[in-house]
Amino acid sequence: MPKGGDLHNHLGGSVYAENLIDFAAHDGLCVDRASSSLGAAPCDASCDRSASRPAVRCSYGDQSLYNALIDAWSMRNWERGHESGHDHFFFTFDKFLPATVNHVGDATAEAVQRAAEDHLQYVELMQTADGMQSAELGAKLGWTQDFAAAREKLLSGGLADVIASTRKQFDGNEAKVHSLLQCGTGAAAPGCGVTVRYLYQVLRGLPPESVFAQMVTGFELASTDSRFVGLNLVMPEDSYVPMRDFDLHMRMLDYLHGVYPKVHISLHAGELAMGLVPPEGLRFHIRESIERGHAERIGHGVSVMNEREPLRLLREMAQRNILVEICLTSNDVILGVRGEADPLPVYRRYGVPVALATDDEGVSRSDLTQEYLRAVETYNLSYVDLKEMARQSLEHSFLPGSSLWQDKRQSRAVGACEADRTHARNPSPACQNFLNANERARIQWKLEEELSEFEAKFSVTAISAK
Repeated sequence: MPKGGDLHNHLGGSVYAENLIDFAAHDGLCVDRASSSLGAAPCDASCDRSASRPAVRCSYGDQSLYNALIDAWSMRNWERGHESGHDHFFFTFDKFLPATVNHVGDATAEAVQRAAEDHLQYVELMQTADGMQSAELGAKLGWTQDFAAAREKLLSGGLADVIASTRKQFDGNEAKVHSLLQCGTGAAAPGCGVTVRYLYQVLRGLPPESVFAQMVTGFELASTDSRFVGLNLVMPEDSYVPMRDFDLHMRMLDYLHGVYPKVHISLHAGELAMGLVPPEGLRFHIRESIERGHAERIGHGVSVMNEREPLRLLREMAQRNILVEICLTSNDVILGVRGEADPLPVYRRYGVPVALATDDEGVSRSDLTQEYLRAVETYNLSYVDLKEMARQSLEHSFLPGSSLWQDKRQSRAVGACEADRTHARNPSPACQNFLNANERARIQWKLEEELSEFEAKFSVTAISAK
């Protein structure tokens, strides 16, 4: 089934452990056999099992080591009760991070190819695109609560160089993707047909001066480079610094939104559950992220019913058309929230737009097709329900341009295309002109074409009409 877009996808967590092993072996990295954490050479000379720090390439001849790396770098074979899913999930990143540093292009190619296999038309990948350059610059320049002064100090103190180097690095990454997938050739891989944009991810567990520097970097990139369509804040929401500095982060976003009002914001909020933090920590993150952080989309939103006046919040989200990125598998393995405890049915009941997403499909050992299957099996969703979610994912993407639809129900196309059948391969000149001028509508039209072909193939047109 064509699925529209994946709006909540961390590039670093999208890569399967098998690929990470290949990346690490290619770079000559070593692994601590006890912790499964990667490190730089020199490694132990022997691949013998008595070696405590063998080269990762040794795992190719040692199935026990190979299996241990996959289990340590993902949720495979994780069992409830031995270690919390929350801790196992988040600890994976520090263990395999060195394998990703030199392989952003490879990881991106894998992510878009997997998106194509999932029959996606669009994906937004979250990535801290400059590495730690802006965070280190912020730490070097120091901190002041005067946000305007702090921003000016960054802009005049070297941030322009960070932006320039990041864009240059991305040029190289994109060239690598095109080469790996053979885009533009007769042998182009399906991933070449997936539209990709990026959200700059801010590491909210860092000190304030580094968080603010990364925020400014994200706003600047999204203002000057069309490949970046917005930003998001990442790292565990329940950790000490993100909880302590939540109000400060919202004030930062509120200020920077005023400076860069056209930059899109999606925020992880409510990726929490009772017991993970004190009850008072569950009561305001989603609302504050929307009202002060200017979030147009909410990632996870699991603790919505623990918020103050939750029904009022749900109605407000529906009225303001705030979409929730629903990540069923990660909600389960990280928070232990699944089935009726997941708020997906509640959001739908109150008319809040939702879209299914993968979060970290490599770490979770899932993909978007499995997320759709899980939604059907758990909540008895119909094809019409899934089709609406697929459409909502593109409607709430941060792609530029106008929507194909003239109403929230996505039942009527805009005037230029209303007379055309949305699956027509040859739209009228007026409609084609509209599509050419509006990238969002163009990708939506592509989804409608592929939905039409899918429905014709499986004879579901009658039951899917909307």
